[in-house]
Amino acid sequence: MTLIFVYNTDGNPISSLIDLGHKILSPETYSCSLCKLTHGPFTEIDAWKAFRTSIGFPMEFLHRDEFEKKYEQRFEYPVILKKDTTIEVLLPKKDIDDLADLDALIAAVQKHLPEKE
Repeated sequence: MTLIFVYNTDGNPISSLIDLGHKILSPETYSCSLCKLTHGPFTEIDAWKAFRTSIGFPMEFLHRDEFEKKYEQRFEYPVILKKDTTIEVLLPKKDIDDLADLDALIAAVQKHLPEKE
């Protein structure tokens, strides 16, 4: 099983600059709740990095344009997916948008993981 995290932004340099400006100047209106939970304006939040490096499952992090090109599928973004033989939604946009903070995101992801053997 692989977890796929898809951000509600594109992966090109211009989009990255626009996103940075948006995060700094008007963070409350930034359109990617997954980005807001896992990243500050410039870097990944340390607690998120610690979680993702200790989770014990493969994880893939993609921008929406990268995901759509690679998998030829579309979802409402952001979204967290589970890929086995098929791709299934683990946490849809609404659930991610409703999370209060990073701890809630980590708990939500952990709740959906199979137990480690």
